[in-house]
Amino acid sequence: MKSTIVKFTAKPEHATSFAATLKEAQAATQKEAGNKEIKIFVSKADANVFFVYERWADKAAITSHDNEPHTQKLMQVGQTALQTAPDFYFLGDTNPLPDHSNSANPEDEVFIIFFIFKFNPSYRKQILAQFEDHITNTRKEEKGNILFDLYTVDDHEDTLAVYEHWRKESDVWDIHFNQPYAMKTGKLLEEAVDGDLKQYMNFVTEI
Repeated sequence: MKSTIVKFTAKPEHATSFAATLKEAQAATQKEAGNKEIKIFVSKADANVFFVYERWADKAAITSHDNEPHTQKLMQVGQTALQTAPDFYFLGDTNPLPDHSNSANPEDEVFIIFFIFKFNPSYRKQILAQFEDHITNTRKEEKGNILFDLYTVDDHEDTLAVYEHWRKESDVWDIHFNQPYAMKTGKLLEEAVDGDLKQYMNFVTEI
Protein backbone atom coordinates (compact mmCIF):
# COMPACT_ATOMS: atom_id res chain seq x y z
CA MET A 1 0.00 0.00 0.00
CA LYS A 2 1.23 3.49 -0.87
CA SER A 3 -0.29 6.80 0.23
CA THR A 4 -0.01 10.31 -1.19
CA ILE A 5 -1.04 13.82 -0.22
CA VAL A 6 -1.22 16.57 -2.84
CA LYS A 7 -1.70 20.23 -1.92
CA PHE A 8 -3.15 22.58 -4.55
CA THR A 9 -3.37 26.37 -4.18
CA ALA A 10 -5.81 27.84 -6.69
CA LYS A 11 -6.11 31.41 -7.88
CA PRO A 12 -9.18 32.94 -6.19
CA GLU A 13 -11.01 33.45 -9.47
CA HIS A 14 -10.52 29.77 -10.38
CA ALA A 15 -11.08 28.10 -6.98
CA THR A 16 -14.68 27.04 -7.60
CA SER A 17 -14.05 25.64 -11.07
CA PHE A 18 -10.85 23.91 -9.94
CA ALA A 19 -12.75 22.26 -7.08
CA ALA A 20 -15.26 20.95 -9.61
CA THR A 21 -12.42 19.54 -11.73
CA LEU A 22 -10.98 17.86 -8.64
CA LYS A 23 -14.33 16.21 -7.96
CA GLU A 24 -14.53 14.98 -11.58
CA ALA A 25 -11.04 13.51 -11.25
CA GLN A 26 -11.99 11.90 -7.95
CA ALA A 27 -14.97 10.10 -9.49
CA ALA A 28 -12.81 8.77 -12.31
CA THR A 29 -9.95 7.82 -10.01
CA GLN A 30 -12.26 5.73 -7.82
CA LYS A 31 -12.83 3.47 -10.83
CA GLU A 32 -9.11 2.70 -11.20
CA ALA A 33 -8.20 -0.82 -10.12
CA GLY A 34 -5.18 0.33 -8.10
CA ASN A 35 -6.97 3.06 -6.16
CA LYS A 36 -8.05 2.11 -2.64
CA GLU A 37 -9.15 5.52 -1.40
CA ILE A 38 -9.30 9.16 -2.55
CA LYS A 39 -10.64 12.09 -0.53
CA ILE A 40 -10.66 15.80 -1.32
CA PHE A 41 -10.53 18.58 1.26
CA VAL A 42 -10.58 22.37 1.33
CA SER A 43 -8.74 24.42 3.94
CA LYS A 44 -10.89 26.10 6.60
CA ALA A 45 -8.45 29.02 6.65
CA ASP A 46 -8.16 29.54 2.89
CA ALA A 47 -10.87 28.49 0.44
CA ASN A 48 -8.29 28.47 -2.37
CA VAL A 49 -6.24 25.65 -0.82
CA PHE A 50 -7.15 22.01 -1.46
CA PHE A 51 -5.69 18.73 -0.24
CA VAL A 52 -6.12 15.35 -1.92
CA TYR A 53 -5.41 12.22 0.12
CA GLU A 54 -5.01 8.92 -1.77
CA ARG A 55 -4.14 5.32 -0.98
CA TRP A 56 -2.91 3.02 -3.72
CA ALA A 57 -2.20 -0.68 -4.10
CA ASP A 58 1.45 0.07 -4.98
CA LYS A 59 3.73 2.53 -6.78
CA ALA A 60 2.80 1.03 -10.14
CA ALA A 61 -0.82 2.07 -9.53
CA ILE A 62 0.34 5.66 -8.98
CA THR A 63 2.32 5.60 -12.22
CA SER A 64 -0.71 4.28 -14.06
CA HIS A 65 -2.88 7.00 -12.49
CA ASP A 66 -0.50 9.72 -13.66
CA ASN A 67 -1.10 8.63 -17.25
CA GLU A 68 -4.91 8.54 -17.02
CA PRO A 69 -6.85 11.12 -19.11
CA HIS A 70 -8.57 12.58 -16.04
CA THR A 71 -5.23 13.14 -14.33
CA GLN A 72 -3.80 14.77 -17.43
CA LYS A 73 -6.88 17.01 -17.63
CA LEU A 74 -6.47 18.04 -14.00
CA MET A 75 -2.83 18.99 -14.56
CA GLN A 76 -3.73 20.90 -17.71
CA VAL A 77 -6.47 22.86 -15.94
CA GLY A 78 -4.04 23.51 -13.11
CA GLN A 79 -1.66 25.34 -15.43
CA THR A 80 -4.20 28.15 -15.59
CA ALA A 81 -6.06 27.70 -12.31
CA LEU A 82 -3.22 27.29 -9.80
CA GLN A 83 -1.11 29.99 -8.17
CA THR A 84 1.89 27.68 -7.82
CA ALA A 85 2.90 24.15 -8.75
CA PRO A 86 1.21 21.47 -6.58
CA ASP A 87 3.05 20.09 -3.57
CA PHE A 88 3.32 16.30 -3.85
CA TYR A 89 4.02 14.15 -0.78
CA PHE A 90 4.72 10.47 -1.43
CA LEU A 91 4.26 8.78 1.92
CA GLY A 92 5.69 5.80 3.75
CA ASP A 93 3.86 3.95 6.53
CA THR A 94 5.14 3.97 10.10
CA ASN A 95 4.26 1.92 13.18
CA PRO A 96 1.50 1.45 14.07
CA LEU A 97 0.33 1.00 10.50
CA PRO A 98 -2.49 3.17 9.12
CA ASP A 99 -5.89 2.03 10.36
CA HIS A 100 -8.98 3.32 8.59
CA SER A 101 -11.40 0.78 10.06
CA ASN A 102 -13.29 3.34 12.18
CA SER A 103 -15.93 5.58 10.66
CA ALA A 104 -17.83 8.69 11.67
CA ASN A 105 -21.28 8.54 13.24
CA PRO A 106 -24.15 10.55 11.74
CA GLU A 107 -24.02 13.01 14.63
CA ASP A 108 -20.26 13.60 14.40
CA GLU A 109 -19.05 17.03 13.27
CA VAL A 110 -15.75 15.45 12.03
CA PHE A 111 -12.67 17.60 12.57
CA ILE A 112 -9.85 16.81 10.13
CA ILE A 113 -6.17 17.77 10.30
CA PHE A 114 -3.17 17.52 8.01
CA PHE A 115 -0.02 18.28 10.03
CA ILE A 116 2.97 18.21 7.66
CA PHE A 117 6.04 19.44 9.50
CA LYS A 118 9.78 19.90 9.07
CA PHE A 119 12.21 19.07 11.87
CA ASN A 120 15.86 18.66 12.75
CA PRO A 121 16.76 15.21 11.29
CA SER A 122 18.78 14.33 14.39
CA TYR A 123 15.43 13.93 16.19
CA ARG A 124 13.95 11.56 13.59
CA LYS A 125 14.31 8.29 15.49
CA GLN A 126 13.08 9.85 18.71
CA ILE A 127 10.04 11.42 17.04
CA LEU A 128 9.06 8.17 15.30
CA ALA A 129 9.31 6.24 18.58
CA GLN A 130 7.27 8.82 20.48
CA PHE A 131 4.55 8.92 17.84
CA GLU A 132 4.31 5.12 17.92
CA ASP A 133 3.39 5.34 21.60
CA HIS A 134 1.25 8.43 21.03
CA ILE A 135 -0.83 6.91 18.22
CA THR A 136 -1.19 3.53 19.91
CA ASN A 137 -2.61 5.19 23.03
CA THR A 138 -4.79 7.62 21.09
CA ARG A 139 -6.46 4.85 19.12
CA LYS A 140 -6.91 2.70 22.22
CA GLU A 141 -7.97 5.29 24.81
CA GLU A 142 -9.73 8.16 23.02
CA LYS A 143 -13.29 7.57 21.84
CA GLY A 144 -13.27 10.87 19.99
CA ASN A 145 -10.56 9.70 17.61
CA ILE A 146 -11.60 8.19 14.27
CA LEU A 147 -8.27 8.11 12.44
CA PHE A 148 -4.68 8.97 13.38
CA ASP A 149 -1.82 8.08 11.02
CA LEU A 150 1.82 9.16 10.82
CA TYR A 151 3.77 8.96 7.55
CA THR A 152 7.32 9.49 6.45
CA VAL A 153 7.80 11.53 3.26
CA ASP A 154 9.88 9.95 0.51
CA ASP A 155 13.22 11.69 -0.13
CA HIS A 156 12.68 14.10 2.80
CA GLU A 157 14.39 12.91 5.98
CA ASP A 158 13.36 16.16 7.69
CA THR A 159 9.60 15.91 7.05
CA LEU A 160 6.73 13.87 8.51
CA ALA A 161 2.99 13.98 7.84
CA VAL A 162 0.17 13.38 10.32
CA TYR A 163 -3.38 12.74 9.10
CA GLU A 164 -6.19 12.82 11.68
CA HIS A 165 -10.00 12.58 11.89
CA TRP A 166 -11.87 13.41 15.12
CA ARG A 167 -15.56 13.21 15.99
CA LYS A 168 -15.60 16.88 17.03
CA GLU A 169 -13.09 19.69 17.44
CA SER A 170 -13.22 19.71 21.23
CA ASP A 171 -11.97 16.11 21.24
CA VAL A 172 -8.65 17.54 20.08
CA TRP A 173 -8.21 20.72 22.11
CA ASP A 174 -10.00 19.77 25.34
CA ILE A 175 -9.13 16.07 25.59
CA HIS A 176 -6.37 14.87 23.27
CA PHE A 177 -3.77 17.56 23.90
CA ASN A 178 -4.17 17.10 27.65
CA GLN A 179 -3.22 13.41 27.53
CA PRO A 180 0.25 12.62 28.98
CA TYR A 181 1.49 11.04 25.73
CA ALA A 182 0.28 14.01 23.66
CA MET A 183 1.94 16.46 26.04
CA LYS A 184 5.19 14.50 25.78
CA THR A 185 4.99 14.58 21.97
CA GLY A 186 4.28 18.30 22.01
CA LYS A 187 7.31 19.01 24.18
CA LEU A 188 9.53 16.95 21.88
CA LEU A 189 8.24 18.67 18.76
CA GLU A 190 8.80 22.11 20.27
CA GLU A 191 12.49 21.16 20.49
CA ALA A 192 12.75 19.43 17.13
CA VAL A 193 10.51 21.32 14.71
CA ASP A 194 11.66 24.28 12.62
CA GLY A 195 9.59 27.27 13.73
CA ASP A 196 6.12 27.47 15.25
CA LEU A 197 4.13 24.21 15.15
CA LYS A 198 0.95 26.07 14.16
CA GLN A 199 2.36 27.01 10.75
CA TYR A 200 2.30 23.33 9.74
CA MET A 201 -1.27 22.59 10.86
CA ASN A 202 -3.97 22.49 8.20
CA PHE A 203 -7.59 22.21 9.34
CA VAL A 204 -9.75 21.04 6.48
CA THR A 205 -13.27 20.05 5.45
CA GLU A 206 -14.03 17.20 3.08
CA ILE A 207 -15.78 18.21 -0.12
